Amino acid sequence: MALYPRERYLERLRPFYDDTDLIKVVTGIRRCGKSSLMACVAEELRRRGVDERNIIILNLDSRELRKVTTADELDRIIAQHTGADGLIYLFIDEVQNVSGFETVVNAYREDGRFSIFITGSNSYLLSGELATKLTGRYVELEMYTLSYGEYLGMRGFLSAPTDAGMASFNDYLTYGGFPKALEYDDPDAKSMYVQDVIRQIFEKDITARSRITNRDTFTRVQSYLINNYASPTNLTHIAQYLHHSEGISIKRETLAKYVRMLENAKILYKCPRFDLRSRKSLRGGEKYYIADPGVYYARNTDVRMSYGPALENALYLHLRAKGYEVSVGRIGKLECDFIVRKRNQYAYVQVAMSVLDPQVEEREYRPFTLIRDGFPRYLFTLDPLPLQRDGVRHRNLMEFLANDGDITFE
Repeated sequence: MALYPRERYLERLRPFYDDTDLIKVVTGIRRCGKSSLMACVAEELRRRGVDERNIIILNLDSRELRKVTTADELDRIIAQHTGADGLIYLFIDEVQNVSGFETVVNAYREDGRFSIFITGSNSYLLSGELATKLTGRYVELEMYTLSYGEYLGMRGFLSAPTDAGMASFNDYLTYGGFPKALEYDDPDAKSMYVQDVIRQIFEKDITARSRITNRDTFTRVQSYLINNYASPTNLTHIAQYLHHSEGISIKRETLAKYVRMLENAKILYKCPRFDLRSRKSLRGGEKYYIADPGVYYARNTDVRMSYGPALENALYLHLRAKGYEVSVGRIGKLECDFIVRKRNQYAYVQVAMSVLDPQVEEREYRPFTLIRDGFPRYLFTLDPLPLQRDGVRHRNLMEFLANDGDITFE
């Protein structure tokens, strides 16, 4: 079966294809396309002339390997496939299913004739023992669900219409970018698929790894954060809401643990606050963004589009997938939607559905007036005709995402 090549990720991995000293670690929310990415790498190796016997692909979520759960069993399975001479390319999918996998992976790395690729669906993969044993000996690639540009590209790959108009953009903002969801035309089927993904994440990446004393309370915390994505929040506000609106009392440390679980399972991404004047990160008031628009759709009965947070979320994921650091900006008493960073360069970003209303225009431009440095300022809206004002780069967000746009710092 032909696979849609996610070029932005393949491009980052190619320099390391033949590197036996660095383990290639691909992380990302379950079903975002990690297995397909590994299959694309393997196919590129075949086209390069690598013998099939030198390519080992182990999917530990598959039916035949799902019972491989210990280090010794993993070692035995790998050894069964390593009879070929020369460099061997070893792909282990969902490696976190195996307890103590770190020892096995490190042993094969030290062998010197294995180029190793591993994937995992949660942040535990690079916490603890693996990071300790492999300090400086791995490169991590974080993978996301399809961006809008990739969404259009994959639709074309599947011979579906690829018009970059409001209809397709609304579909993307509603149903999201889980690659397999694009195979379903029926909205109910798309929703059922994403609901199943979230259920598997809960069962395999959260419940199986963490002790949840009260599942109902955890579900309500999860619902609160998903329903309030892209809004400033903190643990105190969440606890107050649960107490006054839901009649639930929860300890701060328990709430913090539940939020970390959702982050570790990559359902949510925390966007910290950053103060422009002190150039320091701030505690409190951070925002959480959902890993895919479909997560919100699948978890809610009221799915009317709220464009403000939906547009912010789409741009946040796009920028993170492109390798930018993203923070919520504070400028005096005002906030800037995003401060985008790459190394020592910055750009300031505001996002709004439209600035045709003069009051909205003034609100969106106001934070820019307090910026004293020369770094670029961007305003993203859905307005068809950009404004020319105060040196701000006004861009149509839908076109920017469809064209796989980049932030430029000159």
